[in-house]
Amino acid sequence: MTNTLTPLRVRSTTFEWGRRTYIMGILNVTPDSFSGDGLLSRADSIEAALVQARQMLDAGADLLDVGGESTRPGSEPITAAEEKRRVLPVLKALREITDAPISIDTSKAEVAVAALEAGADIVNDVWGLRLDPELASVVAAAGAPVVLMHNRSNPKRAVIDPALGGRYVGMEYENLIEDVKRELGISLDLAHRAGIPDHHIILDPGIGFGKTVEQNLELLNRLDEIKAMGYPLLLGASRKSFIGYTLDLPPDQRAEGTAATTAVGIVRGAD
Repeated sequence: MTNTLTPLRVRSTTFEWGRRTYIMGILNVTPDSFSGDGLLSRADSIEAALVQARQMLDAGADLLDVGGESTRPGSEPITAAEEKRRVLPVLKALREITDAPISIDTSKAEVAVAALEAGADIVNDVWGLRLDPELASVVAAAGAPVVLMHNRSNPKRAVIDPALGGRYVGMEYENLIEDVKRELGISLDLAHRAGIPDHHIILDPGIGFGKTVEQNLELLNRLDEIKAMGYPLLLGASRKSFIGYTLDLPPDQRAEGTAATTAVGIVRGAD
């Protein structure tokens, strides 16, 4: 694979990888987001999502990501029916106000099908196509781009601090970077076998997903080794607990820590 990444066009937006860093605005349509911004806790969650989306787009976000299932350490899974109930009205409302690219954060094929029909453009799978065996074929059939994330989350390894949130402890890797690359390779193989082309694939190292605070810091500092796999790289570190545990700060006081992780991520190759 060459070092030059093929640009990705989604609606009227062309992502020219390497030209600049793009910004994803996150809409958590959940009651229990780790960062306290779960939109289902608002009286009118759809209107709250629209207000937040407009603010993000006005502030420079290039695309929006909509998720209906919390993935914080210690969170409880929900059914596909409940996930669709949460995200589909928001997706339809967003599509009425913006032509910006929208990704659906889901690991369920059933949810992805409905979300793509409702206006989502990209599938962002925190389990890298490894949880639902039908998801890869859904993405391929839709011709949609996909985000493949590394994930070793294990509820038994989650420890919750009331002030700082959840973190993972005792996560064992033989070699952190090589293990992450190898497991992302499994996701890439699933995508390729389903017929998803390389220029539709974005990798996410999975900061905060099944990694200790120290492992997250190491992964952040060595992102360039993941970027060397030859795909665009998504980094999601905003206000996550590894920042809080490093600085001993709650989610609403992690702006400086988020800025620092973002700067390091950009230097190391985040797209």
